[in-house]
Amino acid sequence: MKYLILIETTGTGYSAYCPDVDGCVAAGATIDEVEERMRGALEMHLDAMQRDGLALPEPRTASSYVELPA
Repeated sequence: MKYLILIETTGTGYSAYCPDVDGCVAAGATIDEVEERMRGALEMHLDAMQRDGLALPEPRTASSYVELPA
């Protein structure tokens, strides 16, 4: 499955979350680091959901940019 993650700048680096998977977050010093940590967090989160007999959330979030005149 392919899940969208959103990455935000923080005072110490970056944080990320997945709108389709409640409670799944990660932080890192660089974008590459936060992406890798988020991948691991999603894998662990989804594995735990499967072990608990829960249905995995379907990826449903999309992204797009809107350009506005400056």
